[in-house]
Amino acid sequence: MPVIAVAPCRTLHDYEESVRRAGGEPRVIDLSTESPEHVIRSVQGVLLTGGGDVQPDLYGAAAHATYSAAEPGRDAYEIELVRLACERNLPLFAICRGMQVLNVARGGTLVQDIPSEVAAALEHRLDVPPHQPVTLAHEVGIEQSSALAGLIGEAESCQVNSRHHQAVGTLGNGLVTVATAPDGVIEAIEAPAHPFCLGVEWHPENFYRTGEFRSLFEGFVRACTR
Repeated sequence: MPVIAVAPCRTLHDYEESVRRAGGEPRVIDLSTESPEHVIRSVQGVLLTGGGDVQPDLYGAAAHATYSAAEPGRDAYEIELVRLACERNLPLFAICRGMQVLNVARGGTLVQDIPSEVAAALEHRLDVPPHQPVTLAHEVGIEQSSALAGLIGEAESCQVNSRHHQAVGTLGNGLVTVATAPDGVIEAIEAPAHPFCLGVEWHPENFYRTGEFRSLFEGFVRACTR
């Protein structure tokens, strides 16, 4: 059973349960006692989780008025995790904030506030009760030649939940867009040259009870066993 390093966040349960149900063993990282190098040496995959905004100066921008920082130390730590995982071809699955970290770590930029920076933007930050995290927000179109399409069953689109106000801007090195919302917001990215490197902007972990996106975690765990 592959051990999956899970970045710490305020809502860990669904991430851990999604990994377990896909056949992996989640291990939450302790940022205060474990170096990124130690983590990368001791696991078979890395799962980057949701949370606050990535520090704008890390991608050469001034902070927007809506900037809400993540927990202290997460940005630098997770960016180093991405660097090491990519360097060593370790499978990487990045969700919501995690996808944004992945893009910044590869030299990309972010849209800091979708409502004020994207014309005719959809509602991407759906305010839902904690017991209804799978409330669907909008559709995403999926690039048919992508690994994501293969994992999802080659569907041309799917319905997703949504709780983000930021998004990928300029793509980082080696990354490609593999899903978009109808308003043009990038919803998923991949690194085709990497054995498994996928970022999605929605929260597939919230669906662990009903299984709509279990195939994403199963594909990730399979890659971690190779």
